[in-house]
Order: sequence, then structure tokens, then C-alpha cells
Amino acid sequence: MANLQISVEEMKKRVALFRDLKPSSRPLVDAVLPQYHREIYQVIGGGVIEDPAMKAPIPADGFHLSIVKAGPGKGTGLHNHKTVEVFMVLTGKWSVIWGDEGENELQIGQYDTISIPPGVLRGFRNDSEEEALLLALVGGQDPGKVAWIGSVLDAVKEKGFGLDEKGQIVELAAR
Repeated sequence: MANLQISVEEMKKRVALFRDLKPSSRPLVDAVLPQYHREIYQVIGGGVIEDPAMKAPIPADGFHLSIVKAGPGKGTGLHNHKTVEVFMVLTGKWSVIWGDEGENELQIGQYDTISIPPGVLRGFRNDSEEEALLLALVGGQDPGKVAWIGSVLDAVKEKGFGLDEKGQIVELAAR
């Protein structure tokens, strides 16, 4: 079998320079809640992002990769999706929370990695005293959409937001 040859121009299309990435401060609908505010930098593929404006510079190739930046105590609400999700701590300390009520928690530090199986409710929180970074990798060419627990969706709705039929964030009409 011959090795694949690729030009410099083609390879440059597969590079994501962090300085050029544009983060979303509302990557997923739970980020409208103060405790879940974070920024996500989409690097490879669209992942399970609910912000229609987010575009990754590198197309998905069987997986999706993003970098999460969150302040102290910030993270994500309990959710699941149909593929595996891997978290690797880049800076700081993070807790990974899982279970139907978030009853399980495990703290991991820099370069520690955890793999969450498909269908398991999960979330994470920055336990550092400063802003920290977390690498998130979602498996599969099409990881599907996030399935949120009811309490997160109820709280988001009270803030005037929801998801449309495509699973993207929308502002709800005033009641």
C-alpha cells in the first residue's frame, strides 16, 4: 500500500491555530445559566454544539474536538449523548459529575483523562481558583444532539431560551 501524499496547502486546511479560534459564550443552551457559563473553542468537527454560529476550522474525521474555558466553579449541566465523550484537563482541577442526579463525582488534575460511555448523564465543573481549560473529545462522525435533564431545560426556559427542532439555541417569545 502506498503512503498518501498531501501538499502543504492541503495540510494547512487541517490546522487550527488557537489564536484564530472564535469561542462561543453560549455554545450549549445551559450556558445561559450563570453556574454553567463557559466558552467553547470548536477545533475539529461540529460536535454537539447548539450555537449555530460556531464553525470548526477542521472538519470532523470520526471524532470532534473542542477546548472548554471556564471560570472558577463554572461547568456544565447534566446531559448525555449517543457517543463516548473524553475529557482531558489542560489546566487546573476539574470535577466530572455523573449519574441520574449527579450523585457521583471525581476530581481530576492536569493531563488526567476520563472517558464517559455513551448514554451516561455527565457534567463537569472547574474546581480551580482561576480560569482553566479542558479538552473535550466526542466520538463518532455524527455525535447527535445533547439530551439535557429536565431541571436544566426548565431553568433555561425561565431565562427565555430553548432549543428549536434542529437542536439549536433560540430565544423564546415573551409570555
